[in-house]
Amino acid sequence: MTPFDMTRPLADRRTVLKALAGGALTASLPFVSPAAAAPLAELTLYGPPAGPSVTLTHGIAIDAFTAIADRTSFRAWRNPDELRAGLTSGTMASLVAPIQLGANLYNRGLGVRLLTTMTNGLLYIISTDPEVTDLASLRGKTLAAPFRNDLPDLILNSLLRYEGMTPGTDLTVQSTGSPIESIQMLVLGRVDAALVPEPAATAATIRGAALGVDIHRAVDIQQVWGTVTRREPILPQAGFMVTDAFLDGHADLLEPLHQALSRAVDDAIADPAAAAANAADALNMPSDVVAASIPHSNLVAVRATESRSAIEAMLTVLAEADPAVIGGHVPDADFYL
Repeated sequence: MTPFDMTRPLADRRTVLKALAGGALTASLPFVSPAAAAPLAELTLYGPPAGPSVTLTHGIAIDAFTAIADRTSFRAWRNPDELRAGLTSGTMASLVAPIQLGANLYNRGLGVRLLTTMTNGLLYIISTDPEVTDLASLRGKTLAAPFRNDLPDLILNSLLRYEGMTPGTDLTVQSTGSPIESIQMLVLGRVDAALVPEPAATAATIRGAALGVDIHRAVDIQQVWGTVTRREPILPQAGFMVTDAFLDGHADLLEPLHQALSRAVDDAIADPAAAAANAADALNMPSDVVAASIPHSNLVAVRATESRSAIEAMLTVLAEADPAVIGGHVPDADFYL
């Protein structure tokens, strides 16, 4: 796969829209409250069956998006292939997605922009083996990991490389089609450990206890990432994105959208039980599992421009083995709204 160099000039109209969206002209323009933006008739928010979608579904339930749309609904995408299809076809215009994938599509000229970082990392390695306590202890073991060549797998491979470990030589990495499949393999004793996001990690520990299987959190991937990059243990894994088509038509809604996400995440963290009750059906998980997962999900709502440094650090590490995974290079400033 050939790396891409997609430094693309923007039309004057796009430049003005971007400046308005990012606040660059606020010194010369009067303040406009979020409620002043003309609302859409309908807004569909897409997200994964994972932690950041708690913010979306809870935000809808507490009417956080009423300044943006008369009606707001949520739809889950179930795997990265479904997500790519939705983005490339234009059917998903406002969504939570892996930031690495957004960077890749942006660099390929597919019109995806990052508005808000939604989590600082929610990946864990869980295990039934009491000897598994860190990456080094996985030597000679079998680890299940979902979504080969997508973000969880890319993060895992980067960390193993820094640890001096090679899949297939130092350990066996068994690719799976979903986190739930990874958990099933662990519960059945077919693997020694599994790499999973929240709320799947919490679901595994609870399900294991019900079945008499002791499953523990062996590795906090965020902490390992901080050690590897010699930075804070922050892994800006997923973010809220919009397409260029959305930006062209609704640039005035970007700040209200960010503010709605910020309100929703603050409320979810303050009241996990209520947030879980609002998210359980969408995530297809019991509300008690979702509630217990929220403290481990590192949910945030940070404007992309403020997260840029941490994002670039993550993308740089991911691209060390193959720059094509981010579309050839770290995105330029226009990726960040």
